Amino acid sequence: MKRFSSLRGTKKRKDQEGRTGRRQSEPHGLLGTSKMAVKAYSAALFFYVATCFAHHSLPAAKPPPCPCSAPISTSRAVSDLLRDIDTSESFLSDIYMRFMKSHKCYDIVPTSSKLVVFDTTLQVKKAFFALVANGVRAAPLWETKKQSFVGMLTITDFINILHRYYKSPMVQIYELEEHKIETWRELYLQETFKPLVNISPDASIFDAVYSLIKNKIHRLPVIDPVSGNALYILTHKRILKFLQLFVCEMPKPAFMKQKLEELSIGTYSNIAFIHPDTPIIKALSIFVERRVSALPVVDESGKVVDIYSKFDVINLAAEKMYNNLDISVTQALMHRSQYFEGVMKCNRFETLETIVDRIVKAEVHRLVVVDENGSIVGIVSLSDILQALVLNPAGMTRKESEAETE
Repeated sequence: MKRFSSLRGTKKRKDQEGRTGRRQSEPHGLLGTSKMAVKAYSAALFFYVATCFAHHSLPAAKPPPCPCSAPISTSRAVSDLLRDIDTSESFLSDIYMRFMKSHKCYDIVPTSSKLVVFDTTLQVKKAFFALVANGVRAAPLWETKKQSFVGMLTITDFINILHRYYKSPMVQIYELEEHKIETWRELYLQETFKPLVNISPDASIFDAVYSLIKNKIHRLPVIDPVSGNALYILTHKRILKFLQLFVCEMPKPAFMKQKLEELSIGTYSNIAFIHPDTPIIKALSIFVERRVSALPVVDESGKVVDIYSKFDVINLAAEKMYNNLDISVTQALMHRSQYFEGVMKCNRFETLETIVDRIVKAEVHRLVVVDENGSIVGIVSLSDILQALVLNPAGMTRKESEAETE
C-alpha cells in the first residue's frame, strides 16, 4: 500500500529544495542530462534507468491521523488563510477553494516517490508488465526524437488494445505481443493527437483540480517548465487527501453537514454495471463504450456483491490471462493481486463530511450508493467530491467545465 510522504514539510526543507533545485522524486541523472546524452540511451536502457531510480526512492512516512498535531508552519498557513477571509457562513462556503488557490502543486509533491518513465520505442507488452512490476497505474511517455514527454501510458490503453484486437482464446493478440508504444499511439490516436496535459509545480492546486475535471483525466503529470523533468503524477486521491489533512483546522462550511441527496453529488441514472457471470471481454467493452472507471457487480436480486475496476484489468497482464477474455468476472477477480476489503458503500442520507472521510480513509476512487436493500442507486467518485468542494463554490459547475472541453 502506498504511504503518504510529508505533505506538511517545513518551510526550511522547502527552501533547501528550492536552492538545490532537485527532489528525490526526479529521475536524477537521466532527464537532467544533456540532450545529446539522452539520445545515447536505447528504449530498454531508458526504461531500466528510470525504474532503477524509482526503486531507490525511500518509503514515505505515514501521516498522523489528524493534522491538529501539524508543525507550527502548517498551522500558520491555515491561520493566514482564515485571517484573510470573513468567517461568516456566506464566506465559508468557498474556504476549500481558497485553500486550494493558496497552495502550489509543489506543496503536494512528496519528498520521495516512485516515477516510472517509458520511451515510446518500448514494446507495449513490456511496458504493461513493467506497470505491474512497479505497482503503478500510469507512466509518462518520452519521445527521444522530440526530446520531450508526449503522453501517458495507462491501464486504459491496455483495455483499448484488448478490446480492439481480441478474437478468441485460440488467437494470439499479435498487436499486444509485437507493437511498440509509438505504433499503438499512431494507430489508436491517428488524427486525434493532442498535446500532453500537464501542469507546472508553481501552479495552484486549484488549477490542478480544474485541469483534471475539465479534461476528464485521472492523472496529471507535474513537469518542470524549465528543465522539462517530470516530478510527479497528481491524482484526485492525492489532492483530496491533502485537503483532508487540514480539514480539522478549518471551520466547516454548512454544506459539509448536508446529506448526499440534498447536494445532488454523484451519478444516479443510467448506471453501468455487470453480473458475476459477465465475460471479461463484455466488461472491457462497457469500459470503452461508457468511459467509466469501475463496474459494480450486481447479483440476480440487484444487490451489489463486488466491483470490477480498470485497475483489476491489469491483473490479466500480471497473471498472463489476457489471451482468454471469455472467462467470467468472478473468475478474473479470484486473481486480485491486493487484499480486497469489499465494496465501499454509502447511502443518500449520509452527510458529505462522512462521505469524504470514508473515501479518503478507504483510499478508493469511488463509493457505491446503495438503498436499504443493498441495491445500487448511484456512484459517488473522487471527481464528484472535488467538484463539489472546490469548483462549485468558484461558480464552475460540471456542465460548464464539460462544455469548455467539447
